[in-house]
Amino acid sequence: MLRLFFATDIHGSDVCWKKFLNASKFYQANVLVLGGDMTGKALVPITELPDGTFKATLLQQQFILKDEDEVRDMERRVSSRGYYPFRASQEQLAEFAASPAKLDAFFHEQMLRVLEQWMALADERLKGLGMRCFVCPGNDDPPDVDEVLRTARQVQLAEGKAVELGEGFTMISTGWSNLTPWQTYRECTEADMTAKIQAMITPQLDMRRTVFNFHCPPYGSQLDDAPEIDADLRVKDAGRSLVPVGSTAVRDAILQYQPVLSLHGHIHEGKGAVRLKKTLSINAGSAYEQGVLQGAVVDLDQRKGIKSYTLTTG
Repeated sequence: MLRLFFATDIHGSDVCWKKFLNASKFYQANVLVLGGDMTGKALVPITELPDGTFKATLLQQQFILKDEDEVRDMERRVSSRGYYPFRASQEQLAEFAASPAKLDAFFHEQMLRVLEQWMALADERLKGLGMRCFVCPGNDDPPDVDEVLRTARQVQLAEGKAVELGEGFTMISTGWSNLTPWQTYRECTEADMTAKIQAMITPQLDMRRTVFNFHCPPYGSQLDDAPEIDADLRVKDAGRSLVPVGSTAVRDAILQYQPVLSLHGHIHEGKGAVRLKKTLSINAGSAYEQGVLQGAVVDLDQRKGIKSYTLTTG
């Protein structure tokens, strides 16, 4: 039997990455799979004031930090929520305000620096455990994160190819999504999504032992229900109005090929499991801003296919 732990959309949360690495022991998993959107979305400056204290703003709340211990504690809090803390002078902040390009370049540097630290931690914690770890960047992750992931010894980049999970099971992965209003890094038309999926499917694949790891959930599956937004990207009806935003190409591929399991993310509110004919489709969901790792433990058996599964929160 193969036990797989799947999580996704941790968006730079340091504590969620550590929980993901620890899941191999905690859930006694043979395989770890992290879906798309690994990187964070914002910088949080911590600025020294004239009186020697420091100021930081987190989630629209201002904090005055009295000493080094409080600054380090704030840095940990910021990192756990998926943001990138940095100590900044007033002059540096003024420079960034005057040059958005410099700010963007600095943000990118911090993002890659943290990802390099994550890969080093994975190499340390997973070494000698005899298990496999796969990651697949998502639509919010810039292309050069792939090069950082390739430097890891204990983590394997899964994008765009078939990889062996063990016990006769194979996984194909893509972190690309259908088009979104936010124009993120890895978006494509439904036709291009179909082409990406078809490029990974060969006659040798036994769908009874194949896992689809596609960041974007299938359209109209309830795993893709998201709050409706207006033309100005504002949420309608206080988030009560939900609409399907998943991929028709992903849905068509699942219905056509009927893999034993399909794994998804992208829509943080879409946590759940549904059956699309014979395929068990799971969206692990995401609560990264609370430092909570949502996931799924799936037991795969060569004869039975899905032996059991559990959606997790921890």
